[in-house]
Amino acid sequence: MKSLILTGLLAMVTSFTSFAGPTIELPGRWSPEKANTWYDEQPWLVGCNFTPSTAINQLEMWQADTFDPKTIDRELGWAADIGMNTVRVYLHDMLWQQDSEGFLTRIDQFLGIADKHGIKTMFVLFDSCWASFPKLGKQPTPRPHRHNSGWVQSPNFNTLKDVTKHKSLKPYVTGVIGKFKNDPRVLCWDLYNEPGNGNSDDRIRKIRKEAICLILLEHTFRWSRELNPSQPLTCGGLWTGEWIGPNSTHLSKFILENSDIISFHNYEDLHKTIDRVGSIRPFGRPLLCTEYLARSVDSKFETHLPYFKKNKIAAYNWGLVAGKTQTQYPWASLSKKFTAEPKIWHHDILMPDGTPHIQSEVDLMKSLTSKKQIPSSQ
Repeated sequence: MKSLILTGLLAMVTSFTSFAGPTIELPGRWSPEKANTWYDEQPWLVGCNFTPSTAINQLEMWQADTFDPKTIDRELGWAADIGMNTVRVYLHDMLWQQDSEGFLTRIDQFLGIADKHGIKTMFVLFDSCWASFPKLGKQPTPRPHRHNSGWVQSPNFNTLKDVTKHKSLKPYVTGVIGKFKNDPRVLCWDLYNEPGNGNSDDRIRKIRKEAICLILLEHTFRWSRELNPSQPLTCGGLWTGEWIGPNSTHLSKFILENSDIISFHNYEDLHKTIDRVGSIRPFGRPLLCTEYLARSVDSKFETHLPYFKKNKIAAYNWGLVAGKTQTQYPWASLSKKFTAEPKIWHHDILMPDGTPHIQSEVDLMKSLTSKKQIPSSQ
């Protein structure tokens, strides 16, 4: 019976995907001129993917019992001190279901703290990565020496795989964006992080997951466009495979034809990063690298930051303070046993007391930014 249900589901997904594929540009997209005018008003955007060191994942960051404004304030202060003016921050749909009003209040509190430090926020609504079946409440303790051992997907896989449940997510999308759609403290909206990514627990082939994520992404763009936010929309979905060309996917094409500003992830060396940028530069829209910095595979501050600044490509490295996400450990720690921190960290910049992991990296960032920050909206 389960196999028959799965077969039916995949047939439905294929049907949806064949419908979604030709649907390229949805109404309401910003023109390149509008997007570039918006971008010209920004300083060079430099920041990080931020989770406070006291949170293992999105749920622990935002739930009422573990929301930690004191740590957020301290760590965003450190971010500003080294020249950052923006952060990319993950939300989660289950937080809306748990306590929508409280969730919005905490988001507003976070924005107030960030704004105090001259930092604007890019919020991420959905995420395809890591644990497939998150649960509200107390979150697990980190697995020792393991990279990102507690991060969770949004929505959970049971909701994602049943396309008939996708519309239940609309109140979350419209509730959050609707509340802050004209808030100058919000830089932009990243609707879906790496759609199609995942892990073996997803129990479905990657190509099928990508197809299902495309359906949800299209819904999310439509719901967001209906609100007409003053901030641009993007999707952190350019991260693997061929983005442009005969082997590019419907998902990549859809993202490139619907994002107001184009964001991408690249953990490769500078030469490969430059090639990636060259492939999407012809779209004539602002470019934001919303994930980079993997020292163990030659994605480094000293190579990438000067290039990003010269070309006014926004730069968001992964991580700020080494904490419960343990992303100073490399991806190899998922399959290989580590008993101590690597000498050279994979991600992250600062130790828990604010001391730089590598002082020269912080000095470089300060020199490139001259600590110029986005003016406070207050």
